Amino acid sequence: MRIIPAIDIIDGKCVRLSKGDYATKIIYNENPLEIAKLFEDHGVNYLHLVDLDGAKASHIVNYKVLENIALNTNLKIDFGGGLKSNEDLRVAFESGANQITGGSIAVKNPAIFKNWLQLYGADKIILGADAKDEKVAVSGWLESSEENLIPFIQKHENEGVSYVICTDISKDGMLQGPSFDLYQKILNETKNIKLITSGGISTFEELPKLAEMGCEGTIIGKAIYENRISMKEIEKFILNN
Repeated sequence: MRIIPAIDIIDGKCVRLSKGDYATKIIYNENPLEIAKLFEDHGVNYLHLVDLDGAKASHIVNYKVLENIALNTNLKIDFGGGLKSNEDLRVAFESGANQITGGSIAVKNPAIFKNWLQLYGADKIILGADAKDEKVAVSGWLESSEENLIPFIQKHENEGVSYVICTDISKDGMLQGPSFDLYQKILNETKNIKLITSGGISTFEELPKLAEMGCEGTIIGKAIYENRISMKEIEKFILNN
């Protein structure tokens, strides 16, 4: 299972939110590149970079942060937050993204999302399936849709999606443990989805459990920033897997 630390960006700074609420913003570092290099120094190969300004604005905003990290590290970056147009994707990939995550767009304009899959391939396009009470949330989690989570993932799997990031919003940033039951349900009810879990990681012991379930990757944010999981523990996990 891949370990994918998260860097969320507002105003070019590394922040974390709780349950996606912008009012809960905590700034952890003014220099995201510094954090990215720290991850890389501890054996991390992947980074989940979220443009929270972009999620609010519905177009890419913090592409310069992406470019700076991509140019100065060897991290493979998946980038998301407000990607809504072919131009947004062009900018993201030209700025150094290895993959992009599309969430709201897959709900609000599935034709464009399907076109991205056809243009770039399933290895480059991740479906962002973020949910509250098993309803898909959109627009930086500021609103819920009527889409039920599992059928939503199944529909996109049938259209060629391979990678899915699923966040249980009620768990995100709360350090109360991930939604094991929800992730197991997704794994049980899909055929070939590479599931990347996100939200709620609070202790190192949760990581082997997610790996045993068959999760392809897990995103860790606040647990690192609040020192609930040390970079030494992450380094050891990566070496042993």
